[in-house]
Amino acid sequence: MTLLTTSAQAAPPPPRPRSRFRLRKEAWVGWGFAGPFVAVFGLVFLAPIGYALYLSLFRDRLIGGTSFVGLDNYADALTDPRFWDGLLRVGLFLLVQVPVMLGIALLVALAIDSGRLYGASFFRVAVFLPYAVPAVVASLIWGFMYGTQFGLVGNVNDALGVTLPDPLSPSLVLASLGNIVTWEFVGYNMLIFYSALKVVPRSLYEAAAIDGAGEWRVVRSVKLPAIRGALVIATIFSIIGSFQLFNEPSILQKLAPNAITSDFTPNLYTYSLSFAGQQHNYAATVAIVMGVITAIIAYTVQLRGMRKG
Repeated sequence: MTLLTTSAQAAPPPPRPRSRFRLRKEAWVGWGFAGPFVAVFGLVFLAPIGYALYLSLFRDRLIGGTSFVGLDNYADALTDPRFWDGLLRVGLFLLVQVPVMLGIALLVALAIDSGRLYGASFFRVAVFLPYAVPAVVASLIWGFMYGTQFGLVGNVNDALGVTLPDPLSPSLVLASLGNIVTWEFVGYNMLIFYSALKVVPRSLYEAAAIDGAGEWRVVRSVKLPAIRGALVIATIFSIIGSFQLFNEPSILQKLAPNAITSDFTPNLYTYSLSFAGQQHNYAATVAIVMGVITAIIAYTVQLRGMRKG
């Protein structure tokens, strides 16, 4: 009886329910921390999208001014051959350039992580350095190197008395753009892969060594599965970047006007519609359609990449 009484006295009292005022105060404190981000997010992300959606529902007419047309602009965009030509062009660019770029970045990251590369720190910085070069500057550098009249290709032709293929010709300009983008972003993706490799538990390597696994078996069975998330993220970023291709072709357009037209990529087409053709409403429509297509493809790649087994 004494033990029961002592236990009953020692038991802590039930917690008091928090008052409504206290809950409301805690909610306001949370909004105080999240408020600045929400305000900036709404101002620089949601508001432009909302305004673009609003613009896409109208059309400027020669008679009557701006009028509401509903989804007519979207119907026109989905049947616009110039838009689809640009989309197919960046789709081809994506299918070729992204695997090449990610493959080179992965090989470099594995080489640096192996510990057998002499001067790994210098090599890592050297590979990453092109990412620090602005896209406009990189495009100008490579554009002048591609020039057959004044650039490196032209100098080689004059020095050796040969005629090298013109990198800015219509048949090669897409590959030339892929070379520029690969040069720019190999270091960025290498850093993603290398960072993921550095956090792989060393115990996995020790266990593989005990089992007699060689270097390539460790790469295939330990390293690649361990950085699967990084591979998916880098692939998604690269896909989005490919669909957003704009800086490089817009800079090289002055050097290769016959190869890079105003509708060479969807983003370049949107820019031309808005600032050269003064078709702001239709440009907003094309941009929204392109954004939806990019989001669907990126989300599909994410679901497929994160699927186990």
